[in-house]
Amino acid sequence: MYNPFAMALFLPRFRQLPLWIASFAASCSFAQELPISRQMADSFIANHKDSILVGKNTATKWDYEQGLMLKAIEKVWYRTGEGKYFEYIRKDIDQYVRPDGSIRTYRGDEFNIDNIPPGRALLTLYQQSQPDKEKYKKAADLLWKQLEEQPRTKEGGYWHKKRYPNQMWLDGLFMGEPFAAEYSAIFHHQEHFDDIVKQFALIKKYAVDEKTGLVYHAYDEAREQKWADKKTGRSPSFWARAIGWYAIALVDVLDYLPAQHPGRAQLIGYLQRLAPVLVKYQDPKSGAWYQVIDQGSRAGNYLEASASCMFVYALAKGARLGYIPGKFAANAKKGYQGILQNFVEKEANGALSLNKTVSVGGLGGTPYRDGTYEYYLSEPIRKNDLKGIGPFIFASIEMEIAAENAVGKGKTVGLDYYFNHETRKDLTGAPEQFHYTWEDRMHSGFWLWGNTFRELGAKTVSIPAAPTATSLKGVDVYIIVDPDTKKETPGPHFIDDQSITEIEKWVKAGGVLVLMANDTANCEIPHFNLLAGRFGIQFTNKNRNMVQGTQFEQGRIMIPADAKAVFPHTSKIYIKELSPLALQAPARALITDQGDVILGISKVGKGTVFAVGDPWLYNEYVDGRRIDTSFENFEAGKDLAGWLLKQVVNK
Repeated sequence: MYNPFAMALFLPRFRQLPLWIASFAASCSFAQELPISRQMADSFIANHKDSILVGKNTATKWDYEQGLMLKAIEKVWYRTGEGKYFEYIRKDIDQYVRPDGSIRTYRGDEFNIDNIPPGRALLTLYQQSQPDKEKYKKAADLLWKQLEEQPRTKEGGYWHKKRYPNQMWLDGLFMGEPFAAEYSAIFHHQEHFDDIVKQFALIKKYAVDEKTGLVYHAYDEAREQKWADKKTGRSPSFWARAIGWYAIALVDVLDYLPAQHPGRAQLIGYLQRLAPVLVKYQDPKSGAWYQVIDQGSRAGNYLEASASCMFVYALAKGARLGYIPGKFAANAKKGYQGILQNFVEKEANGALSLNKTVSVGGLGGTPYRDGTYEYYLSEPIRKNDLKGIGPFIFASIEMEIAAENAVGKGKTVGLDYYFNHETRKDLTGAPEQFHYTWEDRMHSGFWLWGNTFRELGAKTVSIPAAPTATSLKGVDVYIIVDPDTKKETPGPHFIDDQSITEIEKWVKAGGVLVLMANDTANCEIPHFNLLAGRFGIQFTNKNRNMVQGTQFEQGRIMIPADAKAVFPHTSKIYIKELSPLALQAPARALITDQGDVILGISKVGKGTVFAVGDPWLYNEYVDGRRIDTSFENFEAGKDLAGWLLKQVVNK
């Protein structure tokens, strides 16, 4: 089992931790091990090489635990840029989704809301560049159709299952609403966000206890179930994992609920109400939470892993994103330390295991589950149960982010959408801007690099207007990528004298400017050079690193020792078809290869300018799916993001 220092030991980049912890970590034999989220993901994959088996099942089936784990693996992929995690998701889903979009073992007519969570993986796959993506959309449409036809209570709340009539369970909010919110956002079902908010509102109305603020596992609108209170319809006990599902659903739905939607403040209010309640029932000694959350001192109760992980995730993510006060991050940290000490075990083969996850918790059925304290204590406890491992990875990711995100707190990274403004049809056929945008998750986008900035604590915004004192107000890092040529965009916005003057003033006042060109055939170089020239930088007409097919070594650039101040964790990167730089004072070369300047830096006034002749950190070359694993573009993007944020000075 781990000691109380384990959290610090396994967090990445422990150089950023307090000095005494970093020194202690460096002295340990396992200090250089992978982040714990990745260790657990790798251990899980080693135990489920070809498919995900749930519990004691001997055959795979479409299941919410599968969906939970795939979301956890996705988080590790976004955190690492390791393509093997994406491939694991794709291969698992491809065992179920047929070319026509039908789903093996799935039956929509069961109206089992537990069958919805794997749909989040379908949406992930559909938003990626790949030839057979349409089948994932068709499969996701089946799940959406189920939600449209799902039986409801009289007030519109989803029944948990067709065979559980008139019942809303907390679990159902996690099962249905994050998928529904993401689907609605992608496919422009704006009207459905009202329904999502309604599901939470009904739980608030019928399942939240007025005295404690805790939330009952379920309520029966008909008051027919033996477990249901005849007056309120509520189940008898406060089961911790049910509240955990509710907490995860809140913070994950908020990822997609539009900023202007009136229900957003409502959901944030629910989380703000819940957070101090969770803290009240957090075990002060261990930092973890009990199986029946309000009965910690009662005989037979025990600290339970899955709920503890869920609460840490919700508190940490909620605090990071500003939904709840930052003080709750300390409770998340304490909870995570308790998880590591009480539940995590390193096996003899080096794999990680998670102990003390309750196998199940339900109501009704055969044999009948009455929802009493004694019932919740009667269910078996399992090692490496997926309902614990998935939330453990969720929580670990959040704690790893928390260890790094001070560098970007309070800083804003703006991406130009004015000089670069290419459009295409979106996933619904409507026009959208793409190519080096924060929102574009396909190979052409900057979504993953934007996520890196956000995980470092910064806010990412788009700048759709020409640069002025107003449009750049509050922007600390301004990125201009691949200005459009006439062949790319009808009526492109060329960089003009007024824009150059405004940008130069902004840099001299302390702004950090990033200039990313492209090869001369795909970038409007002449006007871009007028801007770059103000800082001693020119993009030349030479094209180099012209990679043929998959001969990726033709795009190799090595990071020299004197560039480690910018790229401390990177040795080898991939850049293809780039324009080398010509520099004069105050600009200087950061990386030179075979006589060509690849990367340049210029210090002007209080500001900093970074230049490269290619948009080389777009998704295709940082997500680990295309170039071979010897290249470190993802890590380079993280190093560069951190360095850029550290150059910011008060303007």
